[in-house]
Amino acid sequence: MSRRFAFLDHPGPLAFAHRGGAAEGAENSVAAFERAIGLGYTYLETDAHATSDGVLLAFHDHTLDRVTDQRGRISELPYRAVKRARINGVHEIPLLEDLLGTWPEHRFNIDVKEWAAIGPLAEAVRRTNAYDRVCLTSFNDERLLAARRALRREVCSALGPRGVAALRAAATTSGYGRMLARLSRAGVPCAQVPVGFRGLRVTTRRLVRTAHALGMQVHVWTINDTARMEQLLDLGVDGIMTDNVTGLRDVLDRRGLWHSGLAA
Repeated sequence: MSRRFAFLDHPGPLAFAHRGGAAEGAENSVAAFERAIGLGYTYLETDAHATSDGVLLAFHDHTLDRVTDQRGRISELPYRAVKRARINGVHEIPLLEDLLGTWPEHRFNIDVKEWAAIGPLAEAVRRTNAYDRVCLTSFNDERLLAARRALRREVCSALGPRGVAALRAAATTSGYGRMLARLSRAGVPCAQVPVGFRGLRVTTRRLVRTAHALGMQVHVWTINDTARMEQLLDLGVDGIMTDNVTGLRDVLDRRGLWHSGLAA
């Protein structure tokens, strides 16, 4: 069975404000996170990038081009240049450490986007003593493992891509249970998965049951349609990440499953 982590110690299903609730505001901006917190969200999802001089940002893309009024690859720019960028032409890009420090009672699911972000992330978590308030994830298994090691303390993390593939395989065939059990014992308490990937169904009732048998939670990303939220809750998922923060709150509230703020 997976170890217990304070990050996951909250009445479920867990509601994650993806990038602060990108459908209802400027993604990964302080304003977006403030709105989600005002709605009662405890769990905030964000991303970690570092500038060329090692300043850690809460920002999703590798470049500034899509959502800001500036251009360029973040890892190749000094912070003095990135600092001029405005999300949607209005909002500064926040420092991830500032988010951790501003809301010390909230929990941050952090997608580590670049290798260069690992060292600054470890320092930010140390300085804010946020070990119990973060969950690490990445689309790169080696980067995720390196991030866990850099923190030098056990923290919550999700399965990497190979682990998710093994979980899906174990839900349909035999031979992967031992690998997943090792991951669970090693301190990987959750799988964060899409509904489907490249035409393959990922989130099924059998996958949820397989994860639960190993003591792992299943969190699904990124779900903005309220009907799909209902379907996933019926499957027994343990968390949903959404840009539609009002919609998810309302779905959970109708079911009597909305838990505003932190558990006592």
